[in-house]
Amino acid sequence: MRVTVNGKTREVNNQLLSEILVECGYQQTCFATALNGVFVHRHQRESTRVVQGDRIEVVTPNAGG
Repeated sequence: MRVTVNGKTREVNNQLLSEILVECGYQQTCFATALNGVFVHRHQRESTRVVQGDRIEVVTPNAGG
């Protein structure tokens, strides 16, 4: 299925947000996610289904100042 991850179109094999994140290389635990502009709590990722055309945003913390 085709989704957009951080502005880039990707072909993914999974339907659950948690599995798509792993498939896309997001394996660290400290990041925030949004699906179609709506925040998804980390505890909800395993039960959140993604469908064709959805937009996923992943934001990682950035140290520095």
